[in-house]
Amino acid sequence: MDTKALLKKVRKIEIKTRRLSDHIFGGEYHSTFKGKGMTFSEVRQYQFGDDVRNIDWNVTARYNEPFVKVFEEERELTMMLMVDISGSQWFGTSQAFKREILTEIAATLAFSATQNNDKIGLILFTSEVELFIPPKKGRSHVLRIIRELLEFKPSNKSTNIAEALKFLSNVIKKKAIVFVLSDYMDEGYGNTLKILAGKHDITGIRVYDNKESSIPNLGLVHMRDEESGELVVIDTSSQKVRKGYSNYYNTSVNYFKEVFTKSGAGTIDCSVEESYVKKLLGYFKRRA
Repeated sequence: MDTKALLKKVRKIEIKTRRLSDHIFGGEYHSTFKGKGMTFSEVRQYQFGDDVRNIDWNVTARYNEPFVKVFEEERELTMMLMVDISGSQWFGTSQAFKREILTEIAATLAFSATQNNDKIGLILFTSEVELFIPPKKGRSHVLRIIRELLEFKPSNKSTNIAEALKFLSNVIKKKAIVFVLSDYMDEGYGNTLKILAGKHDITGIRVYDNKESSIPNLGLVHMRDEESGELVVIDTSSQKVRKGYSNYYNTSVNYFKEVFTKSGAGTIDCSVEESYVKKLLGYFKRRA
């Protein structure tokens, strides 16, 4: 994609997603996440009714009377967008590829955070972290994030969500609002997610195509695995083959829902044919 075409596409996404974030998500995002982060402000003498868990024992020992830590709501938050750009995101049978919808959702969330003067960072991942953009404020920063989402060419095609989560744990020490956008055709990330969810506010957004849940009966078909690059001939007339694929797909989906729920993290399921606007709004309202 040449520079002119890229800028045109960035502008198109900005107009669409910024309008959504300005008129719809700004308030919902604010009410959902504000007040969830508290930062230390000062210490004062203990008063009847104060939570004993907030007693500052060092200051109390120094002055020989109880003092408590005072916390205040964080005015600025940090949002991290973690976006899966593996080969399976280039699947689409109707209106759009999964990666195109992931990009629009990420852009909408980024502009919503910008309205709130929050910092936004980006992690693009496959089987490894392909790109990390540290959290920063401002429209120009969001536009850079959109450019990378549109244009970045990964060096790998397979998926490893656990590796991406471990990387996040190493680079983001302060509590953040984290959105992990993927089709979640992967497993083995449950333990890492559980540890991270204890520190960060995490939401998993699963974007999928309705046609990828099963294989139709089309006889012998040449198929390429977009992640491994392997080209194989599949006998789709075999009920065993079709059932085996459906089981594999459903196992991945169920794993996603189970580990996120057990970790106390939020989930959103969104088909490329559905309105992600309604899905995000519904999620924000349930959480507010």
